[in-house]
Amino acid sequence: MKEELIELLKETNSVKYGEFELSSGKKSDYYIDIKKASTNPLFLSKLGEYFEQKIGEPDKLAGIALGGIPLVVTASISTNIPYLMVRKKKKDYGTEEMIEGDFRPGEEVLVIEDVSTTGNSLLDGIKSLRDLEMKVSEAIVIVDREQGAKQNLADHQVELKPVLEISNFMDRI
Repeated sequence: MKEELIELLKETNSVKYGEFELSSGKKSDYYIDIKKASTNPLFLSKLGEYFEQKIGEPDKLAGIALGGIPLVVTASISTNIPYLMVRKKKKDYGTEEMIEGDFRPGEEVLVIEDVSTTGNSLLDGIKSLRDLEMKVSEAIVIVDREQGAKQNLADHQVELKPVLEISNFMDRI
């Protein structure tokens, strides 16, 4: 299944080379565009199969906006576990909520994100969930760039579970 996902990353031209600044502020000579890949139904279908096999029984799933939203919807459909959407910043209109969805304090939440570098974006979302007294001990990312996210999250009692690690496929794309 992982090989099929790697092939679909290739087919959807979701790995780009050039000069990029990542959300972490780091510079990179490549960019993994999971948002682009997630517009492909076959990619989402394969991810759904993966999620069905790998996700246990948390009370809720949570996707970090923007890249994590199509992924958490796919995971929710595949596992029949309800999901939450976590904003990057609190909106200043409507309900002014940081978290969208139905939740209760004490619920166990598995967080889903597209790509991790340092893990700081994930930790921001996890903090928002924990501030509302939800429990987060696991996060899934589609691609870990292997630049410190796993250790950073471990330092905050969160196990990072990447679907793919960059060292396992970058030389083939």
